[in-house]
Amino acid sequence: QMALLCVASLLLVLSFVDAFQYSDLALYIDSHQEEYVEALRDWVAIESDSSNILKRPDLHRMMDVTAEKLREMGGNVVMVHPWAGIQIKLPGGQPLALPKVVTAHFGNDSQKHTVCIYGHVDVQPAKLEDGWRTEPYNLTEIDGNLYGRGASDNKAPVLAWIHAVEAYQALNMELPVNVKFVIEGMEETGSNGLDAMILAQRDTFFSDVDFIVISDCGWLSKRPALTYGTRGNCYFFAEVEGPRQDLHSGVYGGTVIEPMIDLIGILDTLISPSGKILIPGIREAVAPLTDEEWKMYQDIQFDFDHYKSKIGVSHLMYNNKVDLLAHRWRHPTVSIHGIEGAFSDPGTKTVIPAKVTAKFSIRQVPDMDPAVVKKQVTDYLHSVFAKRKSPNKLKVTMVIGAKPWLADTKHELYQAGKAAVKRVFNVDPDLIREGGTIPVARTFQDVTGKSIIMLPIGGFDDGLHSQNEKMSRYNYIEGTKLFIAYLHEVAQIKKSV
Repeated sequence: QMALLCVASLLLVLSFVDAFQYSDLALYIDSHQEEYVEALRDWVAIESDSSNILKRPDLHRMMDVTAEKLREMGGNVVMVHPWAGIQIKLPGGQPLALPKVVTAHFGNDSQKHTVCIYGHVDVQPAKLEDGWRTEPYNLTEIDGNLYGRGASDNKAPVLAWIHAVEAYQALNMELPVNVKFVIEGMEETGSNGLDAMILAQRDTFFSDVDFIVISDCGWLSKRPALTYGTRGNCYFFAEVEGPRQDLHSGVYGGTVIEPMIDLIGILDTLISPSGKILIPGIREAVAPLTDEEWKMYQDIQFDFDHYKSKIGVSHLMYNNKVDLLAHRWRHPTVSIHGIEGAFSDPGTKTVIPAKVTAKFSIRQVPDMDPAVVKKQVTDYLHSVFAKRKSPNKLKVTMVIGAKPWLADTKHELYQAGKAAVKRVFNVDPDLIREGGTIPVARTFQDVTGKSIIMLPIGGFDDGLHSQNEKMSRYNYIEGTKLFIAYLHEVAQIKKSV
């Protein structure tokens, strides 16, 4: 009996010490939040738009600033050139320098787990005249929200991870796990060469990594979330070419078979008005919705009316939560994005385009395969086009073939995530999937074989890629605490021998 009392007392002391340490760390974060906001302000001020070659010096500077910050913290920092063999040139023939990937390492204790944090510090384009109410590269706080391009996607989450490590250091607390960072600067334009870099470093940098964490996503509602899946993306060009040059519609209209009419005709066969994909084999490949998934979707916090209001529509494709979430996350969809070569300027122009190219994508899900989707789409469009008996030429090309990613929510990484969310926010998290594509997740999974979790801190209304992108101060600061708690919870996972 005495022995049992001693054990109980020891456990009580250990739990008190653990809670006391978290309280100290949380207090440190709260007392430094102005410093963290200023750090985000400095990072947002760097116009690291990876799509604009004129901003390439800013992008290089952003990578240098990131590396220097990690060096100041004592990290073992290496700036990696991952694009060996990839030649990208400007129209004049000059080579275009691509940014290095920043890697860093904190701790090297073989008795501890090693957690690798992935993030990016490049951003989407932004201009005041696009409809921003503040200067997009001047972080502006309004009603507790920090407005600026890249604030949520992905600079604040990257900084929050850095601040989490910094807090342990500042209080002379040993990191509960070894931490590695992989931070890139080309995510918004396809992460050129990152796959090759991960493959090249599989047996070196990634050899001792146990788990990978990605925080390049957001919550679905006001309730914190853990993300366990993303859709893939097959992006296509469908080009129809006819006359040698553009033609006057008054002179030639009615005498030639127009490429634009052919193109619109075949695009209309991709999807029905009710959203049913008409390409044979696509819907048949989708993994069926399980009873467990249905129950999980039922329990997720989701405001139907707010969702409609946010995007400015009166009706949606589905009128219940489960169907809507399922078709947003775990069913494929066809989206038509634009037509190159068509007249789109203001005013009128009576032209028959000689060549037009449609751009459309299919978001894919388990159990779809991009190589199979490519063949299905190509064969189908050529068969539809052949029925038109047109003299014009059709060319179908798949330019992106990113695979979907799905994790096991029963994995200990997700149990650690639930515990961390409960500790910081005192609620249970929603388990959600993303409708978009984060290709690096599947690459990490396929190349390294490591377990992955997406641990978001961004809000459901942050406006990623849109005007007035923001990160709330609350999410930024509490998110930093979440990362601190998560490192502790991962350390509790039993290390396999």
